[in-house]
Amino acid sequence: MSIAIGCDEAAFELKEIIKSYLKEQGAEVEDYGVYNTDPVLYPDIAVKVATAVADAKHDRGVLICGTGIGMAISANKVPGIRAAQAHDTYSAERARKSNDAQILTMGARVVGPELAKSIVQSWLESDFQGGGSQPKVDRIMQYEREFSGKS
Repeated sequence: MSIAIGCDEAAFELKEIIKSYLKEQGAEVEDYGVYNTDPVLYPDIAVKVATAVADAKHDRGVLICGTGIGMAISANKVPGIRAAQAHDTYSAERARKSNDAQILTMGARVVGPELAKSIVQSWLESDFQGGGSQPKVDRIMQYEREFSGKS
């Protein structure tokens, strides 16, 4: 599995831990930054990762900032992307199984390294189940097309 990863300065240390963890799990990981703790505009990182996932350069993406909220909002601006914030394993699992979220966002100020690893693992082990969730995901995508002017 190919995974894009990115963060802001608040999450640099956690990103490095998760990047190593993903590689230990056998994932191919591409780091979209940041590479130090210098301040950045996190939407720039989120859009880079989300665009790479939307363009099928990677199977999935992980974005980390202070809370995970800003990264999710930013990544969801990229057409075709469903980014979900999760701070527990159940939410991460449901993000995949019910919402087909290709991007997981987390907050370094909200979760510690061991919990973050568990959240990532739950998300990686889960696949979209379709079923009753398929019409809901289809409707999300329909609204996205309508609001972006694409039919």
